Amino acid sequence: MAALSPELRPQRLDGDRSHRARRLGLFLALLLAVVAVISLGWGASGTSLMRAVSDLLAGRELVMQDRVVLLDIRLPRVLMGIFVGASLAVSGAVMQGLFRNPLADPGIVGVSSGASLGAILAIVLGGALPGWVAAFFGWYLVPVAAFIGGWLTTMALYRIATRRGRTSVATMLLAGIALGAIMAALSGLVILRANDRELRDLTFWGLGSLAGTNWPKLLAGAPIMALALISAPWLARGLNALALGEAAAGHVGIRVQKVKNRAILTVAGATGAAVAVSGGIGFVGIVVPHLLRLASGPDHRWLLVNSALLGAVTLLLADMVSRTVIAPAELPIGIVTAIMGGPFFLWILLRNRGVLDL
Repeated sequence: MAALSPELRPQRLDGDRSHRARRLGLFLALLLAVVAVISLGWGASGTSLMRAVSDLLAGRELVMQDRVVLLDIRLPRVLMGIFVGASLAVSGAVMQGLFRNPLADPGIVGVSSGASLGAILAIVLGGALPGWVAAFFGWYLVPVAAFIGGWLTTMALYRIATRRGRTSVATMLLAGIALGAIMAALSGLVILRANDRELRDLTFWGLGSLAGTNWPKLLAGAPIMALALISAPWLARGLNALALGEAAAGHVGIRVQKVKNRAILTVAGATGAAVAVSGGIGFVGIVVPHLLRLASGPDHRWLLVNSALLGAVTLLLADMVSRTVIAPAELPIGIVTAIMGGPFFLWILLRNRGVLDL
């Protein structure tokens, strides 16, 4: 069995560490509020957030341009960034707790590729579905398809990597690479049927972006992500116990299989919906939980909540960079997060190579 990474080894949860995690959570909540306000006022147009607030406080109606830009374009985009960033970071924290390894991340082990395949199938082949199916799912067709793709991939990964109750890190990573390659190949086959317009949209979507976010798109993905985020803290006790090993967790009264099933559903729901509405955005799920473990320890009671907050902050900052670095054009967020997260992933790999069975 792989040696457990230092960040995931069970530690005594003393009062100082819990107090530090609580204070960090409060700081991150305040930081998220500040970054969200800045992001709402951030853009190439001449729209002023201060002017809009001043008009509202004075009881005046908003200027038409301010109302459209702030309420119909930027506000749903900011909310989408919060949901997507929180979902990706929480998915990473849950997967790392489930597999007991800091290298587990939906983007690295193929779960995002599975969700992408589901979304691409819905986008390209959705028109061939019977009318009543399309009418029944409506805007939810792509998020539901992405959820199913992510869920099936997570289940397959766990089945392959786990034997007799033990999860092999090397098998998990190699199986994740193989599953990701298979999903990417299948996605390529489906994309061959796309027309030119769909091909351009899918190429940009595959690199990750919040461009084009509107209220219907937000309402299609946000409920699934919100459900996954709300259910995640209920996994904290089980994930803390799993850090000791499945046998030890069972001995202290944890229903191990139930925890694992809930964790897989949470990851699939959060990742699937996030990928469906924003495309492939990598490395948030591995960077954010790892930083928080270094800052405040591995207790999932705080790690999951703080991951949601820091993940939202990270994606909002990345979105602001993507909107301005090559303005008036827009850089896909997936490129920004890859530039930031790739070197960090290599650092984690090198830092832990002495305790991983690689």
